[in-house]
This record gives sequence, C-alpha cells and structure tokens, in this order.
Amino acid sequence: QVQLVESGGGLVQAGGSLRLSCAASGRTFSSYAMGWFRQAPGKEREFVAAISWSGGRTKYTDSVKGRFTISRDNAKNTVYLQMNSLKPEDTAVYYCGADLSLGGLVVKITPTEYEYWGQGTQVTVSS
Repeated sequence: QVQLVESGGGLVQAGGSLRLSCAASGRTFSSYAMGWFRQAPGKEREFVAAISWSGGRTKYTDSVKGRFTISRDNAKNTVYLQMNSLKPEDTAVYYCGADLSLGGLVVKITPTEYEYWGQGTQVTVSS
C-alpha cells in the first residue's frame, strides 16, 4: 500500500507560480515512478508530468512544457511540481499518482496505469 498526500494548491493570478508537493508513505519511495495529473470540472483526468524513480527520466504534456517542472526528493519521499507562468486553463484539481510497475523505470501518461492516488489539491488561476 502507498499513501499519497498532495499540498500546495491555491488561488493565483495568471502569470504567477505555485509549487505542489506530494508526500508518499507505505512503500520504498525510490522504487516507483510518480506522475501528476489534473482534472477540470466536466473533463477527464489528464496527464501533466511524470518522473522515473531516480528522476533521470521525465515527461510532460505539451501544454506545460517550459512552464512546469517535476522533481523528486527520495530522501524526503516527496515529488514536486513547480508551476510557473500559470494560465487560467491550468485551473483544475491536481492529483499525484504512484506507478509501482517496472521498478519505476518507465514514465507513463495514462491514468489507469497508476495504482495509487492522492486526494487532490485545487489550483485556481484567475485572469
């Protein structure tokens, strides 16, 4: 079992920044990949960014490339999402997910491939 707790969401003006954190517990954090997803009202959960167990591999959806950065600190069992130059269309509930397959070597973009999820944190970007 893995427990995930997100934090760091809030209300920010367009062009501002936020850093989301996801604290993990229950299994060896450095053995699995992590991902950030988001879900806006009336829409499906969509991929934002993912990172391999070591941090050596990352992947981003095109709309956040150059603005968001995913990172992890295995000593703190935490994955981060630094979000800069935020836009109103970034408004959503942001979720972190844990993928325990393949030893965390592969970063995946499909929500169904993640076994564990946090409760989500709301990000609202005003125009």
